[in-house]
Amino acid sequence: MSSDQDYLVDYNEEQAEMMEENCLALDTNDNVIGCVSKLDSHRKEGILHRAFSVLIYDSQNRLLVQQRSGEKITFPRVWANSCCSHPLDIDGDPKDINSLKEAARRKLEQELGISRSTTEKWNFNHIGRFEYRCRWDKEWVEHEIDHVMIVKADCEVNYNKNEIQAIDWLDNQQLKEMMTHKGRWKNQLIAPWFEAIVREFLDDGNANIDDIIKSPKDEIIRCGELIIRDKSGSTDNLLKTLGVHRNVVEGVIQDNLSKIKQDRLRGAMSHLFKGGGKRLRAILPYLVGDAVGNVHEGHYTLGACIEIIHNFTLVHDDIMDQDPIRRGLDAVHIAYDDPTAINAGDAMLALGFEMLADSPNIDDSHLRHVVSTIGEMVRRVAEGQQEDFEFEDREIVSEEDYIAMIAGKTSAMFETCSETGAILAGANKETVQNMASWGLNLGLCFQIMDDYIDMTSDTETLGKPAGSDIIQGKRTLIAIHALESGNELKTFKKLFGTENDPKGELNNAVKELEENGSIQYAMDRAMQHHRIAHDCLDKLEQSAAVDILRDMTDFQLVRIN
Repeated sequence: MSSDQDYLVDYNEEQAEMMEENCLALDTNDNVIGCVSKLDSHRKEGILHRAFSVLIYDSQNRLLVQQRSGEKITFPRVWANSCCSHPLDIDGDPKDINSLKEAARRKLEQELGISRSTTEKWNFNHIGRFEYRCRWDKEWVEHEIDHVMIVKADCEVNYNKNEIQAIDWLDNQQLKEMMTHKGRWKNQLIAPWFEAIVREFLDDGNANIDDIIKSPKDEIIRCGELIIRDKSGSTDNLLKTLGVHRNVVEGVIQDNLSKIKQDRLRGAMSHLFKGGGKRLRAILPYLVGDAVGNVHEGHYTLGACIEIIHNFTLVHDDIMDQDPIRRGLDAVHIAYDDPTAINAGDAMLALGFEMLADSPNIDDSHLRHVVSTIGEMVRRVAEGQQEDFEFEDREIVSEEDYIAMIAGKTSAMFETCSETGAILAGANKETVQNMASWGLNLGLCFQIMDDYIDMTSDTETLGKPAGSDIIQGKRTLIAIHALESGNELKTFKKLFGTENDPKGELNNAVKELEENGSIQYAMDRAMQHHRIAHDCLDKLEQSAAVDILRDMTDFQLVRIN
């Protein structure tokens, strides 16, 4: 690495090495005036350089789009066109248009896994160029004259996960939804250069591709300073909404806990609620009801019921695991004693069902279905918890075993909140099933992302060392992938399940998991469930209430952007 290696020490090694590549420095008329490293052309104020963007359309007239990997140094996790990169000083005579095509072939193979034997047969139709500047943050910037090329071809993609996080094929209507941040794209980051291409060359997604190819633009389009859309507002909007409903559902919880006349038992049952929290599960039935049908006060009762039952599972979990702390408080069995904690959990489960039966806002026609669904949830949570226990003593835990476990232990509550919220709202059978699927995939995404964040966030953010799941021996998706890979992973295997890190080697173990692709594998799986959850929301009539569910779907991903 160059003398600037200290500048890149905190970034992915493979991406950092590519920062030494030589881009083509330009004057404002697209004349090459020299070479400049990719690092120097992109940091601080940047240097104007040449770029290319490829748009691949298949025989169904769908455009291939990609989401850049989280490992990218500039514009990580941003959705962009099929392939965008830079011609280098190795790609031939920069005055020859073929140098752009050569650069495209090189990058299509490296990023998307499309072989040269395939791309050599393609027609790269040059449709124009544009200049823009866009800042990612105070360190990194793009300032390019971007040459746009269209290819019409069906192809199989095997993308490089160090470069790309996800792909999709979009028809014109879906492309327009992406550009206007509608539906699943509401909270996604879209590359400003891609937005400029669609605006300047594709008539906002309305243009006929064959007509565009026949009429390329000669002049350089000057787009000036482009700004990446800030999606932090989606988190603020969600947290504000949760805050409004939290106060209401908190009142319902406390009113029902006050039914317990035995002082010590009531104190034990109320103990964990003093630790605060967003009350996500308690609010979720109301938000789903608002999105799909007739929302009413019964949704608050339902949410409070599930929250109390959720806390029952936490009380018993802490006893089984002998965990002393929960939500910054002494666990109930520590603050009181084991028998009282067990009794409090039992009473909380009973109270939850009593609340449903006594509510004047829950129609008898819905009650049986709701009670049956919540009963199934409790059973599935218990089964998942038992599986989690047994994982500790099993030599082999498969990915399927893990997904089944978290589908019960974690995701069942999200699924039930969503399903019962739709039931109480009077939604039809198809919508109820659709919302159950949304909740299940929401829960799976959240749990896998928790595993991912344990490996990738800093100690200050987590409140514990990054990678602590390793020394605890947790059979997460990351650990399962690593153990099944057959690779050496000396430090990871040395520390896995040891409960301590006497030599401070945990960071090296995390690095091994990164290099093995295990951490990225978990991200890919989380993104699959994230996509399925958005597909479920696409089936609903779009509204502000559905937008809140989209914000919730994206909430875990916002934490890593």
